[in-house]
Amino acid sequence: MDSVRIDRWLCAARIFKSRTQAQDACAAGHVRVNGNPVRSSHAVRIGDEIHTHAPRGLVVLKVTKLADKRLGPELARALYEDHSPPPPPREERPFVRARGAGRPTKADRRALDRLRERG
Repeated sequence: MDSVRIDRWLCAARIFKSRTQAQDACAAGHVRVNGNPVRSSHAVRIGDEIHTHAPRGLVVLKVTKLADKRLGPELARALYEDHSPPPPPREERPFVRARGAGRPTKADRRALDRLRERG
């Protein structure tokens, strides 16, 4: 096997949960191979670089092995090298009480005190 359809490979590598999701991402233009947007029938070969917007965010992969059937998580990770950028740091929002929530109860006040001691 020297090539596999992109939708089958994305499903086998567990980037998307189903082949239908992979096909929908290709149709929407969220999948690029070597910089070019592709359709779900595009053939992927070893060495190709895939950029996709998966549910977990931007994913950049280099294909190292081919598979057309869904594999276990450990075997699926062997199909590619992950070159994805790290996710941006999450900003912690300060605790804000809803306006009109009234006076805090004793439990609310203790929770606020615990929160303020940590910060």
